Amino acid sequence: MWTYHPDLLARPVPRYTSYPTAADFVDQVGETEYAEALDRMASATPLSLYVHIPYCDQICWYCGCNTGAANRKHRLTDYLTALRAEIAMVAKRLGGRGRVQHIAFGGGSPNAITPVDFVRLLDRIMTVFDCSRPEISIEIDPRTFTSEWALVLASSEVTRVSLGVQTFAPHIQAAIGRVQPLEQIEQAMMGLRMRGIEAINFDLMYGLPGQTLHDLNATLDETIRLAPSRIALFGYAHLPAMIPRQRRIDASNLPDDLARFAQAQFGYEKLTQAGYVPIGFDHFALPSDPLAAAARENRVNRNFQGFTHDGASTLLGFGASAISILPGLIVQNEKNAGPYRTLVSAGQLAATRGVAPGPEEAKRGDIINAILCRGRVTLDNKILPTARAALTKFERRGLLFWEDATLVLAEGAQPYARVIAAQFDGYRGSIQPHSGPASLHSAAPAC
Repeated sequence: MWTYHPDLLARPVPRYTSYPTAADFVDQVGETEYAEALDRMASATPLSLYVHIPYCDQICWYCGCNTGAANRKHRLTDYLTALRAEIAMVAKRLGGRGRVQHIAFGGGSPNAITPVDFVRLLDRIMTVFDCSRPEISIEIDPRTFTSEWALVLASSEVTRVSLGVQTFAPHIQAAIGRVQPLEQIEQAMMGLRMRGIEAINFDLMYGLPGQTLHDLNATLDETIRLAPSRIALFGYAHLPAMIPRQRRIDASNLPDDLARFAQAQFGYEKLTQAGYVPIGFDHFALPSDPLAAAARENRVNRNFQGFTHDGASTLLGFGASAISILPGLIVQNEKNAGPYRTLVSAGQLAATRGVAPGPEEAKRGDIINAILCRGRVTLDNKILPTARAALTKFERRGLLFWEDATLVLAEGAQPYARVIAAQFDGYRGSIQPHSGPASLHSAAPAC
């Protein structure tokens, strides 16, 4: 059972899909640093590629992703032209160095483009990079998924499909602008499984307007019946000042903090009792899934796709707002599709902001990653005394304990994992604050 400590959860903290986080990126790090990092890449470096499609046929009101309406064909055509050009540009710069192990298509909704355009895009990647049977994953909007898409994904040897489900409750779907009957999800899964694609993920949400434990329970019952291989159960973040589309949501009946906590706990218990292996604080996988195997072997990592078994330390992002992670560098492409196309058409790399973490930040990133992914981390003598003092309030409440120099999260500490990890954040935490340039510490929303 989880214990509710509202004071520990009162301060928002990042999700730590990278460290430093995107909120800490600066404009002084961008194209030049990215080009230099690509030039330094060694031969046979394991690579993961992320391809961003920032378009959807229908815009959901809750969504905080960088996406727009796919209602103008020329806009999609121009974007895909730029995307293929960026892919070719980066591959040419690498000159055959790097071996692609994983390719992920995200958005937005990648199936906002046509199946033919997807095939062309994937073909460009497979042609210009060193790819030998990589794992290929794609995010799909079930509302516009067709049998043609199922055939194309199977023939393209896509290995994993993520479906944006969120909730099966019709009244909540209407409240968040994403109406998709249960039958649509069932048909999508049937189409995928008939084509041999068994690795299917569900994205679910709690904390939605009007959502009760009864609603969540019903959604989880259907989810367990459909048996996706992975489930991500996210808490909805209502930020209408930052995300204008969320202003369409009636905030008067959002669950309060205690209700959200109860929903998260209920989901955790329900899914684990159904046989799913908990991964980190919000992911679950069937025991046969590679992510569960990675958890058993302490190989789970965390990146912009969440918890993953992908072990590549170099991630190259393509498309507007995509983020790349290389040794000593994290950079983000121009966020807006128009300026992104302008940069690429001029033959420029599209990275416009980022951060170049030094050894101290890299060490902090490793500590944060270990806490979130493995629930334990061994600290060196330099940081141990400060850490033990700063974490006393968590230790006293039974959320962590120490095995000599090893910090271990206690059972039931999952809701506080990010809060505990944040204590090691040099920009936000209390353990030996980062002494970098003041400009890096400007106030910014957590990501």
